[in-house]
Amino acid sequence: MKILPESIEFHKMHGAGNDFVLIDARGREFTVDPQLASMLSDRHRGIGCDQILVLRDASQPGHVARYEIWNSDGSAASQCGNGARCVGLFLEMNGEAGSMPFTVESPAGPVTLRRCSDGEFEVEMGVPSFDSAAIPVCLEALGGQYQLDSPWGKLEFGAASMGNPHALLLTRDIDSPEIAAIGAFISRHEAFPDGCNAGFAQLAGPDKIHLRVIERGAGETLACGSGACAAVAILRQSGRVGDEVDVFLPGGHLVIKWRGSEQPLLMKGPAEHVFRGTLNE
Repeated sequence: MKILPESIEFHKMHGAGNDFVLIDARGREFTVDPQLASMLSDRHRGIGCDQILVLRDASQPGHVARYEIWNSDGSAASQCGNGARCVGLFLEMNGEAGSMPFTVESPAGPVTLRRCSDGEFEVEMGVPSFDSAAIPVCLEALGGQYQLDSPWGKLEFGAASMGNPHALLLTRDIDSPEIAAIGAFISRHEAFPDGCNAGFAQLAGPDKIHLRVIERGAGETLACGSGACAAVAILRQSGRVGDEVDVFLPGGHLVIKWRGSEQPLLMKGPAEHVFRGTLNE
């Protein structure tokens, strides 16, 4: 079925296994709707991805480009750390990155990237917010923690915004088969008016955690960059981790640095270009 008026190039990319279809729509008509998002993200009948990245012209001088993030269900996302690194890699491959660092525009605001000596990208992800109205979450926090009744009993979690909403639960078993169902329950709960990304962290020390994230609109992914940032921010706020934390996700490893207070949070990790192709060819 022809769903686009003309052929358009796409790029398959991933950051720590969190995979994307990137489309450079600068200077042309291109719109993502639920039908197109479903087709592109389908791993059997389409290209297959967690999310779709659409590049647009920058709206601010000095910024290299602007990008949109679309979930597989056609809903818009506001932040994606792994996607930001893939956008940075694409712009570098295209000869547009220029001198490091460089800034792109995400739906949640400007994001600054730089290429590290080990080949990975470090992204300045902004300052996390713990304000319930900013997240948003319609619950009252007790000692920095929220509680929900659930089919699994009372759930206790922290919450933060990285430009998108996150909840974080501690677990003693990161491989628990219940995590996916609990995460889906939380991510769609009415306590989060905009939904949320539900993270589950197992502590392995003050500088190391294991993490799984069930993302709103995408389900469980192999990695979630903003989820890793939110997890470290919430855990550091409660004194459980330090300023630099290795975060191990099913798809790979990220390094999160945060000094606290009003300091921006930094995320470092890989970005890979897998292949390119053409839609409607």
